[in-house]
Order: sequence, then C-alpha cells, then structure tokens
Amino acid sequence: MTTGYVGAPSGLPHCDDVGHDMRKVSDYDGKVTQHCVRTLHAEQNAIIQAARFGIPLEGVTLFCKMTPCRTCAMMIINAGIKRVVCEKRYHADKDTIEMFKQASVELVVVNDEVEKYNKQ
Repeated sequence: MTTGYVGAPSGLPHCDDVGHDMRKVSDYDGKVTQHCVRTLHAEQNAIIQAARFGIPLEGVTLFCKMTPCRTCAMMIINAGIKRVVCEKRYHADKDTIEMFKQASVELVVVNDEVEKYNKQ
C-alpha cells in the first residue's frame, strides 16, 4: 500500500548529508532523552504517502521496526489502522500501548526487547 522511512521532509537536507539535529526531550515519565528533530518517523511518512496518493488505510496492518511513539500512535488511530506489528519495543511506549488498547488497535511485538540506538 505505502512505505515510510525515517528522514527529512522531501526537498530538505537529509541527516546523512548535514548531520542529525539532536534535541533533548522529556518523556512522559520525566526521563530526558535525545531525538533528531530534522526527521519524520517512518509511520508518519507512510500515512502521509497514503494521503498524498489517495490510498485508504482503514483496517490495514502497519509493520514497523519498534513500537510507535505517542504522536505516531495518535496518527495511526486516526488513520483507521487496526493492527501494528513491530520488531521491538520503543523505550517510551507506555502511552502508545494504552491508547492502542482503548482504540482497539492490535499491537504485536515480535521481540519484547527495547530497541537501542545512538545517543538515546
């Protein structure tokens, strides 16, 4: 149906070319982590691509590397996606898990290990 990638918006410099724009952010539990604010998440890009090309997502399954973040979870729910399959867990997925339960979005985590990445 669609694909998504982690990267800068179309036409803007990509992190591979100009470096990551890392910012400190506070998670729901008060833990401070770093995230690149130059990029969109793969889930966001997949949903945007569907909208751009008129592809309905009602009832579909989304496959992703790790549990979606809170913002992506809200977009997934509003897009009508009903099942999310991910390889690993995201370190701040508590809100996502709860929202998916409330919205009846099935979440399948293949490996209950938390994804680790640079400068987390």
